[in-house]
Amino acid sequence: MRIRSISSENNAIIKYIKSLRFKKQRTKNLQFVIEGVRIIDECLKHNGDIEYIIYSKDLHTVQHGTDLLDEVCEKDYVIYEVPGQLFNKIAATENPQGIMAVANMRNITLESLELEDDKELLFVVLDRIQDPGNMGTIIRTSEGAKADAIILTKGSVDPYNDKVLRATMGAIFHLPIIQCKDDAWIEYLKEKNVRLIAADLNTDKTYVDIDYDGSIGIIIGNEANGIDEKILYNADEKVIIPILGKIESLNAAMAAGILIYKAIEKNIKSEHF
Repeated sequence: MRIRSISSENNAIIKYIKSLRFKKQRTKNLQFVIEGVRIIDECLKHNGDIEYIIYSKDLHTVQHGTDLLDEVCEKDYVIYEVPGQLFNKIAATENPQGIMAVANMRNITLESLELEDDKELLFVVLDRIQDPGNMGTIIRTSEGAKADAIILTKGSVDPYNDKVLRATMGAIFHLPIIQCKDDAWIEYLKEKNVRLIAADLNTDKTYVDIDYDGSIGIIIGNEANGIDEKILYNADEKVIIPILGKIESLNAAMAAGILIYKAIEKNIKSEHF
């Protein structure tokens, strides 16, 4: 495959990549930027829809960088080579590895989910989570627990934010992430007989006081304000994670991890390890 060269900062491709650092442009164009050897490798392995790839010669100094470039060259991708100095100007990381890609967002809706019949489902609902690190870590944890999908309510941080993407460590390509503009997801999960379990500070029932039989939806709320009242009203269970020390609460990602793995505890077999 012929590799094309870009040397000017005024090139239309370079300007477009810079514009995708802003949520408005990502939403408008339904595209986003991924950066680094590991996340691009994960994207390739899990059928991510890559539009084109940009790399610099610095990639050859990165572990597995040359192997990745050889792999993408063997496939039908548009590839651009840019000078290292120019790559650094469009990179989001402080120490870029020398490769990035523009990828297309997957258009996933609740209705388009392909769910197995008679399978106990696990959904993770994030209500207005704002911290990119929390969002990315929860996505990664949800994938580790083999969740069926993540639902994001209106007001949540953009999952295609570069900080979120880095925190997912590539998990964003493994499971469906559905961004909802309204509360229709509540009715959808109720129709699927999914029990909604909300992490809430205003309850005396702890997360170990309930059972997690059947299909489960774990709900984690906004870092400052918790879960919206309407969502809490529709929750089947409200649970608290007890704090034995002097802090007031755990952060959202830690709370999510505890509840997610409690929900799948019944499915974990010792022989898996």
